[in-house]
Amino acid sequence: MTHLFDLTGKVAIITGSSRGIGKASAEALAAHGAKVVISSRNQDACDTVAADLNAKHGKGSAIAVAASLSHKAALANLVDQTRATFGRIDVLVCNAASNPYYGPLAGIEDEQFRKILDNNILANHWLIQLVAPEMIERRDGSIVIVSSIGGLRGDGMIGAYNVSKAADFQLARNYAVEYGPHNVRVNCIAPGLVKTDFARALWEDPKRIAATNSRTPLRRIGEPEDIAGAVVYLASPASAFMTGQAMVIDGGVTI
Repeated sequence: MTHLFDLTGKVAIITGSSRGIGKASAEALAAHGAKVVISSRNQDACDTVAADLNAKHGKGSAIAVAASLSHKAALANLVDQTRATFGRIDVLVCNAASNPYYGPLAGIEDEQFRKILDNNILANHWLIQLVAPEMIERRDGSIVIVSSIGGLRGDGMIGAYNVSKAADFQLARNYAVEYGPHNVRVNCIAPGLVKTDFARALWEDPKRIAATNSRTPLRRIGEPEDIAGAVVYLASPASAFMTGQAMVIDGGVTI
């Protein structure tokens, strides 16, 4: 039982990991023994995080590979560079996402909607396709998609984003059915409001954050580290019998 969360020898790719939930997740995975691959659009930002992890956990603990979600070739290079450096991929954390539009669905432009769907659904599908074959061959692997509680309900301002996050739940369920016989697990995490740049406009507004906290049973919004623990759980042997599920981590908002 002492090895439930041991990730020694495992290799994890985490998208969107130069900041926020992705960065906290990479730090937590490395702290539990995993080799981690830091990825976002900006190579310099990735290099900084990887350097910090190597300083903390030893040289060779992390590498940085920038990749844009909208380019399949860039995601393929991310996977190829990971294999070239570490020889394998045991864990994929699809954390990166985008939301270029705020407002009712009735007003969204086609290009904006396509970008949301491409970056938040299709890119995850591409990455899963790229890493799954070796997991299937080894009969071992964990894929984690960071969705949102937005995928569980409607919203007048981020409806398109919520549509994409609802689709991520089904992406996980379907791949869980397909890959389950090969002992490859696919799960989602559904965070509530977390203190990241994505939600900065809300948590920096004293009145808005006070109102939000008053409606939350735990009386606060989440921190990136609150989500990172769930990533470690889903990546580790502790969750060996869990697949196709959505873990809601929202301070109690959806209850």
